[in-house]
Amino acid sequence: MILVTGATGGLGHETIDSLLTTIPASEIAALVRDMSKAQDLAARGVDVRQGDYLDYSSLVSAFRGVDKLLLVSAVAFTDRVSQHRNVIDAAKEAGVKHLFYTSIQRDTDFVLPEVTESDLATEAYLKASGLIYTILHNGYYLEGLGYLIGSEVPETEIRFPAGEGKIAFVKRTDLAAATAALLTSEGHDNQEYTLAGSEAYSFHDVARELSTLAGRPIAYTSSELEPYIAQKVAAGFPDFVATFFAQWGAATKHGMLAGTHDTVERLLGRKPTSLREYLETTYFPGTNRS
Repeated sequence: MILVTGATGGLGHETIDSLLTTIPASEIAALVRDMSKAQDLAARGVDVRQGDYLDYSSLVSAFRGVDKLLLVSAVAFTDRVSQHRNVIDAAKEAGVKHLFYTSIQRDTDFVLPEVTESDLATEAYLKASGLIYTILHNGYYLEGLGYLIGSEVPETEIRFPAGEGKIAFVKRTDLAAATAALLTSEGHDNQEYTLAGSEAYSFHDVARELSTLAGRPIAYTSSELEPYIAQKVAAGFPDFVATFFAQWGAATKHGMLAGTHDTVERLLGRKPTSLREYLETTYFPGTNRS
Protein backbone atom coordinates (compact mmCIF):
# COMPACT_ATOMS: atom_id res chain seq x y z
CA MET A 1 0.00 0.00 0.00
CA ILE A 2 1.27 3.47 -0.95
CA LEU A 3 -0.13 6.42 1.02
CA VAL A 4 0.12 10.02 -0.18
CA THR A 5 -0.39 12.85 2.30
CA GLY A 6 -1.78 16.25 1.35
CA ALA A 7 -3.94 14.39 -1.14
CA THR A 8 -6.32 17.26 -1.88
CA GLY A 9 -3.42 19.63 -2.62
CA GLY A 10 -1.82 20.11 -6.01
CA LEU A 11 1.22 17.83 -5.80
CA GLY A 12 -0.45 15.17 -3.66
CA HIS A 13 -3.52 14.88 -5.88
CA GLU A 14 -1.49 14.87 -9.09
CA THR A 15 0.81 12.17 -7.70
CA ILE A 16 -2.23 10.00 -7.01
CA ASP A 17 -3.50 10.72 -10.53
CA SER A 18 -0.20 9.39 -11.87
CA LEU A 19 -0.19 6.37 -9.55
CA LEU A 20 -3.65 5.43 -10.82
CA THR A 21 -2.26 5.07 -14.34
CA THR A 22 0.15 2.30 -13.28
CA ILE A 23 -1.19 0.50 -10.19
CA PRO A 24 -4.68 -0.48 -8.97
CA ALA A 25 -6.60 2.01 -6.83
CA SER A 26 -6.80 -0.68 -4.14
CA GLU A 27 -3.06 -0.21 -3.57
CA ILE A 28 -3.32 3.57 -3.01
CA ALA A 29 -4.33 5.45 0.13
CA ALA A 30 -4.81 9.19 0.52
CA LEU A 31 -4.45 11.22 3.72
CA VAL A 32 -6.77 14.23 3.93
CA ARG A 33 -7.94 16.57 6.65
CA ASP A 34 -11.39 17.05 5.14
CA MET A 35 -12.96 13.88 3.74
CA SER A 36 -15.58 15.89 1.83
CA LYS A 37 -12.84 17.37 -0.38
CA ALA A 38 -11.65 13.93 -1.52
CA GLN A 39 -14.87 12.51 -2.91
CA ASP A 40 -13.38 12.29 -6.40
CA LEU A 41 -10.55 10.10 -5.09
CA ALA A 42 -12.94 7.86 -3.17
CA ALA A 43 -15.10 7.50 -6.28
CA ARG A 44 -12.05 6.21 -8.16
CA GLY A 45 -11.43 3.52 -5.54
CA VAL A 46 -8.66 5.21 -3.55
CA ASP A 47 -8.67 4.43 0.19
CA VAL A 48 -9.25 7.90 1.64
CA ARG A 49 -8.18 8.26 5.27
CA GLN A 50 -8.71 11.19 7.59
CA GLY A 51 -5.72 12.59 9.42
CA ASP A 52 -4.03 15.83 10.39
CA TYR A 53 -0.31 16.50 10.78
CA LEU A 54 -1.11 18.11 14.15
CA ASP A 55 -3.18 15.14 15.39
CA TYR A 56 -0.70 12.36 16.13
CA SER A 57 -3.21 9.63 16.94
CA SER A 58 -5.09 10.25 13.69
CA LEU A 59 -1.83 9.76 11.80
CA VAL A 60 -1.00 6.46 13.49
CA SER A 61 -4.47 5.14 12.64
CA ALA A 62 -4.27 6.36 9.05
CA PHE A 63 -0.83 4.84 8.44
CA ARG A 64 -1.71 1.28 9.49
CA GLY A 65 -1.03 -1.21 6.71
CA VAL A 66 1.01 1.26 4.66
CA ASP A 67 4.32 0.14 3.14
CA LYS A 68 5.45 3.37 1.45
CA LEU A 69 4.42 6.87 2.52
CA LEU A 70 4.88 10.13 0.63
CA LEU A 71 5.10 13.03 3.08
CA VAL A 72 4.17 16.14 1.15
CA SER A 73 5.73 18.93 3.20
CA ALA A 74 3.52 21.28 5.20
CA VAL A 75 2.82 24.78 3.95
CA ALA A 76 4.97 27.75 4.91
CA PHE A 77 4.05 29.99 7.85
CA THR A 78 3.17 26.98 10.02
CA ASP A 79 5.22 24.90 12.46
CA ARG A 80 6.48 22.63 9.71
CA VAL A 81 9.06 20.81 11.85
CA SER A 82 6.56 19.66 14.48
CA GLN A 83 4.12 18.53 11.81
CA HIS A 84 6.76 16.59 9.90
CA ARG A 85 8.08 14.97 13.08
CA ASN A 86 4.55 13.84 13.92
CA VAL A 87 4.24 12.18 10.51
CA ILE A 88 7.65 10.49 10.81
CA ASP A 89 7.02 9.27 14.36
CA ALA A 90 3.52 8.05 13.49
CA ALA A 91 4.81 6.25 10.40
CA LYS A 92 7.39 4.45 12.52
CA GLU A 93 4.80 3.48 15.15
CA ALA A 94 2.35 2.28 12.50
CA GLY A 95 4.93 0.03 10.84
CA VAL A 96 5.52 2.00 7.63
CA LYS A 97 8.63 0.66 5.92
CA HIS A 98 9.72 3.51 3.63
CA LEU A 99 9.06 7.27 3.87
CA PHE A 100 9.53 9.70 0.98
CA TYR A 101 9.82 13.40 1.87
CA THR A 102 9.28 16.35 -0.48
CA SER A 103 12.00 18.85 0.33
CA ILE A 104 13.21 21.76 -1.83
CA GLN A 105 16.03 22.05 -4.36
CA ARG A 106 19.16 23.53 -2.77
CA ASP A 107 22.09 24.17 -5.09
CA THR A 108 23.61 26.79 -2.82
CA ASP A 109 23.57 27.50 0.90
CA PHE A 110 21.05 30.33 0.52
CA VAL A 111 18.56 30.25 3.39
CA LEU A 112 15.00 30.69 2.15
CA PRO A 113 12.88 31.88 5.10
CA GLU A 114 10.01 29.58 6.07
CA VAL A 115 11.51 26.69 4.07
CA THR A 116 15.22 25.95 4.38
CA GLU A 117 15.66 25.50 8.13
CA SER A 118 12.55 23.33 8.51
CA ASP A 119 13.56 21.20 5.53
CA LEU A 120 17.04 20.63 6.96
CA ALA A 121 15.61 19.78 10.38
CA THR A 122 13.09 17.37 8.85
CA GLU A 123 15.71 15.64 6.72
CA ALA A 124 17.99 15.17 9.74
CA TYR A 125 15.12 13.82 11.83
CA LEU A 126 14.05 11.41 9.11
CA LYS A 127 17.59 10.10 8.63
CA ALA A 128 17.88 9.48 12.37
CA SER A 129 14.45 7.81 12.63
CA GLY A 130 15.48 4.36 11.52
CA LEU A 131 12.96 4.39 8.66
CA ILE A 132 14.10 3.74 5.13
CA TYR A 133 13.94 7.16 3.50
CA THR A 134 14.06 8.87 0.13
CA ILE A 135 14.43 12.64 0.06
CA LEU A 136 13.11 14.47 -2.98
CA HIS A 137 14.63 17.92 -3.53
CA ASN A 138 11.86 19.37 -5.67
CA GLY A 139 12.53 22.20 -8.09
CA TYR A 140 10.41 25.31 -8.46
CA TYR A 141 7.09 24.68 -10.21
CA LEU A 142 6.40 26.30 -13.55
CA GLU A 143 2.92 26.82 -12.10
CA GLY A 144 4.47 29.14 -9.53
CA LEU A 145 5.43 31.67 -12.19
CA GLY A 146 1.99 33.23 -11.99
CA TYR A 147 2.58 34.18 -8.36
CA LEU A 148 5.94 35.75 -9.12
CA ILE A 149 5.19 37.70 -12.31
CA GLY A 150 1.39 37.72 -12.48
CA SER A 151 -1.18 35.50 -14.16
CA GLU A 152 -1.73 37.85 -17.11
CA VAL A 153 0.70 38.55 -19.95
CA PRO A 154 2.64 41.69 -18.95
CA GLU A 155 2.10 44.70 -21.17
CA THR A 156 5.72 45.71 -21.55
CA GLU A 157 7.82 44.57 -18.60
CA ILE A 158 8.45 41.86 -16.00
CA ARG A 159 9.82 43.20 -12.73
CA PHE A 160 11.21 40.62 -10.32
CA PRO A 161 14.20 40.66 -7.91
CA ALA A 162 16.08 37.70 -9.41
CA GLY A 163 19.06 39.48 -10.94
CA GLU A 164 20.63 37.31 -13.63
CA GLY A 165 19.76 34.12 -11.74
CA LYS A 166 18.15 31.10 -13.35
CA ILE A 167 15.59 28.48 -12.31
CA ALA A 168 15.44 24.88 -13.55
CA PHE A 169 11.64 25.05 -13.63
CA VAL A 170 9.66 21.80 -13.54
CA LYS A 171 5.94 21.46 -14.26
CA ARG A 172 4.12 20.12 -11.22
CA THR A 173 2.39 17.38 -13.21
CA ASP A 174 5.80 16.21 -14.49
CA LEU A 175 7.12 16.27 -10.94
CA ALA A 176 4.12 14.26 -9.74
CA ALA A 177 4.61 11.67 -12.48
CA ALA A 178 8.30 11.35 -11.58
CA THR A 179 7.41 10.98 -7.90
CA ALA A 180 4.87 8.27 -8.74
CA ALA A 181 7.55 6.45 -10.73
CA LEU A 182 9.86 6.48 -7.70
CA LEU A 183 7.09 5.28 -5.39
CA THR A 184 6.33 2.30 -7.64
CA SER A 185 9.91 1.17 -8.26
CA GLU A 186 12.73 -0.17 -6.13
CA GLY A 187 16.35 0.83 -5.52
CA HIS A 188 15.68 4.15 -3.79
CA ASP A 189 16.46 3.16 -0.19
CA ASN A 190 18.18 6.00 1.70
CA GLN A 191 18.69 8.00 -1.48
CA GLU A 192 18.30 11.69 -2.30
CA TYR A 193 17.18 13.00 -5.69
CA THR A 194 16.83 16.48 -7.12
CA LEU A 195 13.69 16.60 -9.23
CA ALA A 196 14.20 19.71 -11.32
CA GLY A 197 14.07 20.59 -15.00
CA SER A 198 16.57 19.61 -17.68
CA GLU A 199 17.13 23.26 -18.60
CA ALA A 200 17.48 26.41 -16.51
CA TYR A 201 15.91 29.70 -17.52
CA SER A 202 16.53 33.30 -16.50
CA PHE A 203 13.74 35.84 -16.32
CA HIS A 204 15.25 37.35 -19.45
CA ASP A 205 14.33 34.01 -21.05
CA VAL A 206 10.81 34.23 -19.63
CA ALA A 207 10.41 37.74 -21.07
CA ARG A 208 11.84 36.67 -24.42
CA GLU A 209 9.46 33.72 -24.73
CA LEU A 210 6.47 35.85 -23.75
CA SER A 211 7.56 38.48 -26.29
CA THR A 212 7.62 35.87 -29.05
CA LEU A 213 4.25 34.45 -28.08
CA ALA A 214 2.60 37.87 -27.61
CA GLY A 215 4.10 39.38 -30.74
CA ARG A 216 5.32 42.46 -28.87
CA PRO A 217 8.43 43.34 -26.87
CA ILE A 218 8.33 42.45 -23.18
CA ALA A 219 11.43 43.23 -21.14
CA TYR A 220 12.72 41.93 -17.85
CA THR A 221 14.02 44.32 -15.21
CA SER A 222 15.58 43.05 -12.01
CA SER A 223 13.80 44.93 -9.23
CA GLU A 224 15.04 45.60 -5.74
CA LEU A 225 13.24 43.64 -3.02
CA GLU A 226 11.32 46.50 -1.40
CA PRO A 227 9.72 47.95 -4.57
CA TYR A 228 8.69 44.44 -5.61
CA ILE A 229 7.11 43.78 -2.22
CA ALA A 230 5.26 47.10 -2.43
CA GLN A 231 4.04 46.20 -5.92
CA LYS A 232 2.66 42.87 -4.66
CA VAL A 233 1.02 44.48 -1.62
CA ALA A 234 -0.62 47.01 -3.94
CA ALA A 235 -1.93 44.05 -5.97
CA GLY A 236 -3.70 42.77 -2.86
CA PHE A 237 -1.27 40.31 -1.28
CA PRO A 238 -0.60 40.46 2.49
CA ASP A 239 2.81 41.88 3.34
CA PHE A 240 4.19 38.56 4.60
CA VAL A 241 3.12 36.77 1.41
CA ALA A 242 4.59 39.52 -0.79
CA THR A 243 7.84 39.24 1.17
CA PHE A 244 7.83 35.48 0.66
CA PHE A 245 7.48 35.94 -3.12
CA ALA A 246 10.39 38.38 -3.06
CA GLN A 247 12.54 35.86 -1.22
CA TRP A 248 12.12 33.41 -4.09
CA GLY A 249 13.69 36.12 -6.23
CA ALA A 250 16.59 36.39 -3.81
CA ALA A 251 16.97 32.60 -3.85
CA THR A 252 17.04 32.67 -7.65
CA LYS A 253 19.62 35.45 -7.67
CA HIS A 254 21.84 33.33 -5.42
CA GLY A 255 21.57 30.22 -7.60
CA MET A 256 19.57 28.06 -5.19
CA LEU A 257 17.25 26.74 -7.93
CA ALA A 258 19.54 26.81 -10.96
CA GLY A 259 20.93 23.28 -11.12
CA THR A 260 19.65 21.16 -14.00
CA HIS A 261 19.12 17.45 -13.47
CA ASP A 262 18.10 14.57 -15.72
CA THR A 263 16.29 12.50 -13.05
CA VAL A 264 12.80 13.70 -14.02
CA GLU A 265 13.57 13.14 -17.70
CA ARG A 266 14.80 9.60 -17.01
CA LEU A 267 11.80 8.74 -14.86
CA LEU A 268 9.33 10.12 -17.40
CA GLY A 269 11.10 8.66 -20.42
CA ARG A 270 10.71 12.01 -22.19
CA LYS A 271 11.75 15.64 -21.96
CA PRO A 272 9.95 17.55 -19.21
CA THR A 273 7.60 20.36 -20.23
CA SER A 274 9.62 23.30 -21.54
CA LEU A 275 9.20 26.94 -20.56
CA ARG A 276 7.82 27.74 -24.03
CA GLU A 277 5.26 24.93 -23.84
CA TYR A 278 4.11 26.00 -20.42
CA LEU A 279 3.82 29.70 -21.25
CA GLU A 280 1.93 28.96 -24.45
CA THR A 281 -0.68 26.71 -22.86
CA THR A 282 -1.06 28.86 -19.72
CA TYR A 283 -0.85 32.44 -20.98
CA PHE A 284 -2.15 31.86 -24.51
CA PRO A 285 -4.75 29.06 -24.20
CA GLY A 286 -6.55 27.98 -27.32
CA THR A 287 -3.81 29.14 -29.67
CA ASN A 288 -0.96 27.37 -31.43
CA ARG A 289 1.89 29.80 -31.87
CA SER A 290 4.89 27.45 -31.77
